Amino acid sequence: MSIGTFRGGVHPPEFKELTENCAFETIPNPEEIILPVSQHLGKDATPQVKKGDDVITGQLVAKAEGFISAPVHTSVAGKVLSLGKEITPTGFPKDAIVIKTNGTLEGERFRLSPLDPETITPDEIRARVAEAGIVGQGGAAFPTYVKLSPPKDKIIEVVILNGCECEPYLTRDYRFMIERPDDLISGLKLIMKALGVKRGVIGIEDNKPEAIKLLSDKILGETGLEVVALKTKYPQGAEKMLIKAVTGKEVPPGKLPMDVGAVIQNIGTAVAIHDAVVKGEVLTIAALTVSGKGIKVPKNLLVPVGTPIQNVIDFCGGVTEDAVKIVVGGPMMGVSQFDLHAPVMKATSGILVLTKEEITENPETPCLRCGQCVGACPLNLMPTKLSRYSQLQRYEDAEGADITVCMECGTCAYTCPANIPLVQWIRLGKQKVLEMQKERAAVTQ
Repeated sequence: MSIGTFRGGVHPPEFKELTENCAFETIPNPEEIILPVSQHLGKDATPQVKKGDDVITGQLVAKAEGFISAPVHTSVAGKVLSLGKEITPTGFPKDAIVIKTNGTLEGERFRLSPLDPETITPDEIRARVAEAGIVGQGGAAFPTYVKLSPPKDKIIEVVILNGCECEPYLTRDYRFMIERPDDLISGLKLIMKALGVKRGVIGIEDNKPEAIKLLSDKILGETGLEVVALKTKYPQGAEKMLIKAVTGKEVPPGKLPMDVGAVIQNIGTAVAIHDAVVKGEVLTIAALTVSGKGIKVPKNLLVPVGTPIQNVIDFCGGVTEDAVKIVVGGPMMGVSQFDLHAPVMKATSGILVLTKEEITENPETPCLRCGQCVGACPLNLMPTKLSRYSQLQRYEDAEGADITVCMECGTCAYTCPANIPLVQWIRLGKQKVLEMQKERAAVTQ
């Protein structure tokens, strides 16, 4: 079996051993959940409940608005306590619905009617995915039905399931591959059917040999399905890198995977699509890894969406005395937390509790002009130049140097021997350039 890869990237310590053999456990319902009405990329959903309303598990509480949006369903039964601003893992407050759980309502649960995956039509798959509120589980939380609805002039040739899970510590996708291989293959087939695609690929890094063997055995005799082993390297799971490694095609700057005939979906997204079609389940549970040397008992968990982060940490026995940092997501692209009342969201992939030995606190020094960040950048950008433009507020120069192409993977900052927070400066400059472009567009309208 050939090993696919791409140019650049890094290979940080994996730390997968902390949780890779931990089967999913289901966390009990918390006393209270917080449901932000925006758990997706796109327009906020509109609340459909008011303070004092009783709700049952799975009930729609916020309706999607516009094409790029997704509905929100409650993960618990109870009473609506409030509608207002609540802190989220992004660090910013957002409109949210707070629900206090009520055990007497637990017996009731809303489900959609199960559908037959053999006879379901592409339009019915898209409608079901939209109704179930499924968003991409890879981190960006893009509404999945939008990805299943490419413009008619875009010919999709291949669906690639992203089984790389290249962020250190995280093993959620690995557990899905080990525990639910038939369901994720069913989800892949549904995605292919929705898009009219004959080729489906599951791309897996070669540090997961058991998953590669298990899924390869499962698809024996299947037409159009294949498992591709990929080199273990960060950010192998990024869309453009994955397409390059699997198909050899490069997505040009400013273009999308569909422009080269590919659609990428996460392993967890495929499982959610299977559950929505075959079981009629709306998306109310987040599958995530809780890991790091600062958590007493690392686990893989199934968590009701909206559960406060503190509840998840408590379920894992709490933190150790030397814990110094809590991150939502992976260590490369995750967000540090300052308020553990923030809730688990639909696309939360992990909660990491890190000790001092696991983080870098070396002082920043002047740039050494070593070029390591340039060599590691998988998109062939010049991180030092982009960072410098941002520091100097030369945003037009940063735009000209393609700062908006950066996907903020953090390989540049990871490799920098001078400890310059390159990706943080680039992220700031990118935001400024996007604001500038929006202002320009408003003037020309």
